[in-house]
Amino acid sequence: MPLTRLFGVTFSHADRNLAREPSDIAEITKKSLLMQANAAAQQHRALARGTHAKGVCALAQFEVLDVAEGRDPALAARLAQGIFAKAGIYPATTRFGNADSKKNSDFKADVRSLSFSVDLTRGGAVVPEAGYGRQDFSMQNTTTLPINDSPAFLAIIKLLTASNPAAGLWSLSFKDKLRVFRTLALVQVQSHQPIKPYQQMRFGSNVPFRHGPVEVVKYSATPSPTNLARPLQKSNPNGLQDELIRHVQEDNRMSSFDFGVQFLDPDKMTYRGKKYDASFWIENASVEWKESEAPFHTVARLTFLRGSRLGSEETKAVYFDVTHHSSSDTTPVGSINRARAPAEAASRVARMAAAQQT
Repeated sequence: MPLTRLFGVTFSHADRNLAREPSDIAEITKKSLLMQANAAAQQHRALARGTHAKGVCALAQFEVLDVAEGRDPALAARLAQGIFAKAGIYPATTRFGNADSKKNSDFKADVRSLSFSVDLTRGGAVVPEAGYGRQDFSMQNTTTLPINDSPAFLAIIKLLTASNPAAGLWSLSFKDKLRVFRTLALVQVQSHQPIKPYQQMRFGSNVPFRHGPVEVVKYSATPSPTNLARPLQKSNPNGLQDELIRHVQEDNRMSSFDFGVQFLDPDKMTYRGKKYDASFWIENASVEWKESEAPFHTVARLTFLRGSRLGSEETKAVYFDVTHHSSSDTTPVGSINRARAPAEAASRVARMAAAQQT
């Protein structure tokens, strides 16, 4: 048995035991709510987001570019799907945050996130399909997720919610222990990146989405090299979010990110020197799609609006849901996307209900 398979990378549906996925997802949702409640109790605060608890919001515009300009017609046709079929400018709401379920110092080792929603009902060139007036995106400053699939998700969240971590680890099956070790090793690598201002980080979707009726893609948001930022004040536990606020409120030139799509191309992509079918790349969230084999193509630009930082209460009301705020042509795919949707929705309901009671 290949070592990667032993540690949780799956190579076929036979490896994946799809029959257990619904029960895994139900347990993940239950444990996610417990982790959310535990984080609030341990920090003696109100219920926040289950993950990415600490963050800051600002308004932006999402400009869809003319994807045909200067490109081969065949590539342009592949790119021109959904909201990227025609150039247009849409209002957007962004949130930058830290991945932890706890509200820690911005300088604690962590993965950073960029989530944003695009309002398709205003100012755009595309008339959205019925019931689809908003497109959400969720990204992190990494190229993969450390959690590979729903079995790995369940294994790691069992450990994180155990009252005794040693006993929690011991209670896991041998395979789940290996999944946990692999996940934690990847977390260590991803969370110890050099810390720089949010507006100078590159973000990726990590997981795949449909792009029209046939294609599957990942997304990236690459900062402009001219994005402005001042040196971070590491003595300030809110240094990252305060610098973003300062930038949006004070600088004359606003930061922007080139938004790109990366096509799944199994005929060109390799893992450990071998090629695999599309399902391998879709179902394994911790396996990288190498840019040398599958490059990103810029299709849009996300730019802050000056002076648009949202206040505390407005920020609390902001949420993102890449499953329900998507069209039939932009649906998230893969094990992790199937697993996280119910957990994130349940976490949001719990947070909003708690806010109404205070």
